[in-house]
Amino acid sequence: MSADTQAHERIDLRTSPEIKNLIVRAASSVGMTVSAFLLGTAQERAKEILAEKEMVTLTSRDWGAFARALDNSEKPRPKLAAAMKRHRDWQKR
Repeated sequence: MSADTQAHERIDLRTSPEIKNLIVRAASSVGMTVSAFLLGTAQERAKEILAEKEMVTLTSRDWGAFARALDNSEKPRPKLAAAMKRHRDWQKR
């Protein structure tokens, strides 16, 4: 947890002694408290899971087809055009 982040919520867990011992050993081996270890690990995994579920990855060919379909659209789509511009600007970084 960063220095400017304050803990306001609590998560309670119940586990077997074996799993607790495993977690304690792992946290200790990297010099972290159990709470910091669990929060850090859970946060990393949560980000991975959400990235997999919320992000669409297209091949270059599919992206080209998608962009052409948008360009050939009869109806103006200003929000979509703005998103495409943000994507192009992001790719230039």
